[in-house]
Amino acid sequence: MAVWTRADKNGLLELLLPDRWIRVLAELTRETLTLTADAEPGHGGAMEYNISHLPGAWNGVTNGTEPGTAAGNSNRSYNQNSNHSALRRTGSPGNGGTNRGQTDTSSGVNSPGSGRVPHDNGAVSDFGSPGSSYGSPGSSFSSAGQVRSGETNISLESGGSEMVRKVRVLKQESGGLGISIKGGQENRMPILISKIFPGLAADHSRALRVGDAILSVNGNDLREATHDQAVQALKKAGKEVTLEVKYIKEVSPLFKKPSLVADLPWDGVRPQSPSLSGSEDSGSPKHTGTKDKKVISLKMCYISRNLTIPDLESRLIELHSPDGRNTVVLRCKDSAAAHSWFTAIHTNIAALLPQVLAELNSMLGSSNTSSNREVRHIGWLAEQIKLDGGRHQYKPVVMALTEKDILLYDSMPWTREAWASPNLSHPLLATRLVHSGSARSSPALGSELTFATRTGTRQGIEGHLFRAETHWDLSTWTRMMVQGCHSAAELIKEVSMACTLNEQDVRLTVHYENGFTIAKEGAGPGSGSTVLYRYPFEKLKMSGDDGIRNLYLDFGGPEGEMALDLHSGPKPVVFVVHSFLSAKVTRMGLLA
Repeated sequence: MAVWTRADKNGLLELLLPDRWIRVLAELTRETLTLTADAEPGHGGAMEYNISHLPGAWNGVTNGTEPGTAAGNSNRSYNQNSNHSALRRTGSPGNGGTNRGQTDTSSGVNSPGSGRVPHDNGAVSDFGSPGSSYGSPGSSFSSAGQVRSGETNISLESGGSEMVRKVRVLKQESGGLGISIKGGQENRMPILISKIFPGLAADHSRALRVGDAILSVNGNDLREATHDQAVQALKKAGKEVTLEVKYIKEVSPLFKKPSLVADLPWDGVRPQSPSLSGSEDSGSPKHTGTKDKKVISLKMCYISRNLTIPDLESRLIELHSPDGRNTVVLRCKDSAAAHSWFTAIHTNIAALLPQVLAELNSMLGSSNTSSNREVRHIGWLAEQIKLDGGRHQYKPVVMALTEKDILLYDSMPWTREAWASPNLSHPLLATRLVHSGSARSSPALGSELTFATRTGTRQGIEGHLFRAETHWDLSTWTRMMVQGCHSAAELIKEVSMACTLNEQDVRLTVHYENGFTIAKEGAGPGSGSTVLYRYPFEKLKMSGDDGIRNLYLDFGGPEGEMALDLHSGPKPVVFVVHSFLSAKVTRMGLLA
């Protein structure tokens, strides 16, 4: 029984997104690969910057003295030269636009290319009481200036029938209001609550919600306030805070922050976290958020290199999902690191194979259909396919070997229905391995490892070339193919078919033990057949075919060479004869 080794590994890698690379922390365990967005500035990290621990931060609200900002101009040094697509409906990430007045206190939405370090300025307090409803409508915010093309102008009238409410919140000794805010006149937005931290004052009030516009704080009107004015008003509000708010439904979707890693599509599994909050938000120094991460189960993943995208520097690793629909591309610092990571991940995927085979055979064994066979081996390969113009490329496929068949799938067949519908099925008995090794004439570092098969079908010979990722993969598939063919020969024992010999109908039977038998069928039902010729394998002097319908056999007898008309392509029989002979020779110990 094979003893599997497993690898545990962790380190910083780069993850390819649709528009750029971001740095992630990769943690490899026995069954999973976890990718967590890295928070270091300048590396495209998606985690938030916690300002609550910085000098000059009080109750989670910055006073503008944290590193990188000027007093009274909170966040602007981070947010200048950024494309804030959170406020754009027609803009695209990375368009190079500059919004100098944009001073969000939370990370931008739908702006993966901004490259800035997002963070929230929030005010934190204890609890509040449900506020009563007041009918006075909020004033329009459209007076903040002319709206630029492609930007969204959010006004206080956007709330439709929502009423203005007054909410009283009491701060605790620590914790603050427990909210984060964004917006301001310079952003053509009201002052909006972008996050409410569980268990803190605003949450206890049960009267505030994300998307509420803060119209006033303790009577201090914020309808035309800038972001910094709102921050100062919240800081100076004291222990008892009365907020006049109005819910604006249209802006609440803007507060869902992008989960660059957690929302990666993978095998149809829902993202583990609905939004990005890489570390504790700035409005709550003691509240720990959910990191932006993706936990990938390694079971039946396909790890490859230089398959779907060029890898001239030999630094890339490709991890394909079991359903064949998604690919994660990771970049290492150099080729040695890439080789180390590839080997570790490949080792853990291979170690999960016995568990996969047990699950498959259990699933197939629960069916009462007699067509099910024990699965001996399964895994991902890359099959060479021909494109227009004579070019070739490799396509990922799942190959399964059962007791009798070779099956090919586009994705992992986890269900009986999927298992019963392979893209291709060939009998092992009619298939032979014709090549295994380096794709080049002589082995070389980095040369492709391939094996080729040929199958005899009624339409002729069908060939396939498969690429393996490692020498272990290649040797395993080579051994399983050869042993599978020989086991199928011993299991099936014989094949029989109707044919014509010298203008009379006969039946040719090829038996693993007894050799060749040609018999004439009886004239009526129940009548026995008459054996015309019977020869063991060792008597066969020559065999051949015309590739169309005739099989030629010569046993050195007085009848000479026999021409059997099989009424269809002769290749399946030719390949079966070869498999029987190969299995017998191997059983006799004449071949290693």
